Amino acid sequence: MDATTTIPADQASTGSRTIADLMALAAAAHADKVAVRHKVGDAWEDVTFAVVGQIVRELALGLIAAGIKPGDRVCILCNTRPDWTYADFAISSAGGVVVPIYPTNSPEECEWVIGNSGAVAVICEDASQIAKVRAVRDRLPELEQIFVIDPAGEVGDAISVEQLRERGRDGDAAELERRTAAVTVDDPFTIIYTSGTTGPPKGCVLSHGNYRAVTSMAEASGVVGPGETTYLFLPLAHAFALLIQLVSFDVGATVAYFSGGDTKKIIPELSETRPTYFPSVPRIFEKLYTLVTSKADPELLRGAVTVGMKVRQLQAAGQEVPPELQKPFDMAEEQLFKNVRAAFGGQVKQAVSGAAPIAPEILEFFYASGVPVLEGYGMTETSTAATISSLDAFKFGTVGRPMPGVEVKIAEDGEVLLKGGNIFQGYWRNDGATDETLIDGWLHTGDVGEVDEGGFLKITGRKKDIIITAGGKNITPANLENDLKQSPWISQAVMHGDRRPFPVALITLDEEEIVKFAREHGLPEDIASLANAPQVIELVQGVLDKVNARYANVEQIKKFKILDHDLSQETGELTPTLKVKRNVVYDKYAEELEALYAKS
Repeated sequence: MDATTTIPADQASTGSRTIADLMALAAAAHADKVAVRHKVGDAWEDVTFAVVGQIVRELALGLIAAGIKPGDRVCILCNTRPDWTYADFAISSAGGVVVPIYPTNSPEECEWVIGNSGAVAVICEDASQIAKVRAVRDRLPELEQIFVIDPAGEVGDAISVEQLRERGRDGDAAELERRTAAVTVDDPFTIIYTSGTTGPPKGCVLSHGNYRAVTSMAEASGVVGPGETTYLFLPLAHAFALLIQLVSFDVGATVAYFSGGDTKKIIPELSETRPTYFPSVPRIFEKLYTLVTSKADPELLRGAVTVGMKVRQLQAAGQEVPPELQKPFDMAEEQLFKNVRAAFGGQVKQAVSGAAPIAPEILEFFYASGVPVLEGYGMTETSTAATISSLDAFKFGTVGRPMPGVEVKIAEDGEVLLKGGNIFQGYWRNDGATDETLIDGWLHTGDVGEVDEGGFLKITGRKKDIIITAGGKNITPANLENDLKQSPWISQAVMHGDRRPFPVALITLDEEEIVKFAREHGLPEDIASLANAPQVIELVQGVLDKVNARYANVEQIKKFKILDHDLSQETGELTPTLKVKRNVVYDKYAEELEALYAKS
């Protein structure tokens, strides 16, 4: 696609100029359609666009009555739920700037975002989130007010969101309309702090124009259509989830919200909500892949995928499927493929994987099964996305083509450079970092890649993540790591080897699958014991031997250490989108890594 691509008539947006006016226009355009589906107790409840519009309006008027002024930064510290969405649109329509905070952040991390952004208020989910803010409030002189969504428990002087709405019902409607109309495309819509794998997070200033542009780009690419349903579990503090929310509301689609808590509920809730669109991250697709393939014979599985790929491609091209393919396909369909689709709820037209690389073999498996999982590419600095794959234009192993209006070029050193209306305004209160990243209008992404003859972008590594061995060999760790994670026994794999004689790896076990192995072999079922069990070490070595065989000798992982626990957000080893914080892991397990080299 190019910059002249237009939005299809059946997916035309509300006509909003900024994010500030989007919700009111959506409420009018899609009034009786279902905007929100969320779980209350054990039942799913629907909320129409008209009702959502009224909630947002009352909340925006309440914020104005509470003294929030145009340009004021207001933080949201809350898990993904409808209330996050209501607060987001209310702050914007009142002329404020939304500053998300990940709900998993520590008090000190909350302090950094609130303090660095100069936020005057924070909307907290509940008492546990308020406790984080109160622990550091004496170091936040600009913070004036705390609001709370669920006021149960110890919330101190926090004002409930329901009280804000009550105040808003008698609010100054004319003032709200003036504020919404006064917002320009150049005004900041949100300041999203990068989850950061190194150093304190930087605040990406994203304008209303940036997000309006990328929302229109996504609509032009046919990501979500009117009347469709998206299942959303990703943190709304992350740019990816925020974009999906905006697109869905703009075109008149339904957002079904993850009910929160244990991520093991995601798969059952996919069956309950039956989405047509499922945006996710590689770790969830890897878990789904393990779930549906763990008991399958590897050889039969490979055959089914080969047949499934051929048949799906013929069907997509409108060509007849020959009998010699149809028969084995029908068998694979009955024994495997229909169960895979059922795991996604049975109606998914397209799923998207973003935020980190995923093994092409996993994508091919899902495509063969009738669930296209396509990759896109972008970062917070691109207002989420820059390239996208579509059902009629994708290529496994790539992250798609540039979105309409986005330019991509490759620098001499291989770095991917981007330009377009979705490129951020710079880092908040950090001109030095901005000048290093935005040069002559081009965003320097830090990713290394190449563009093929078809215009598809392939990301081959991250400049800072490239391992250069002592022998001078450049290695992209994500390739071997992804291959290892295809094993049902392995949850995470982190390669190490920069300036070292050879690569080594830290391995974590999939705590659900390895327990099944332990029971079958009469082993203790606690992870700490299994990490040192000879049978488990031999099992992992076998997986590693098969993976290593695909690579040149200098790239192969020579030694590994199995950790006695998985990596997690809570321990600071993973970002909220489940990417490994490589430097944190290297620092935290420096002794274990040194021991691997010491034994050489």
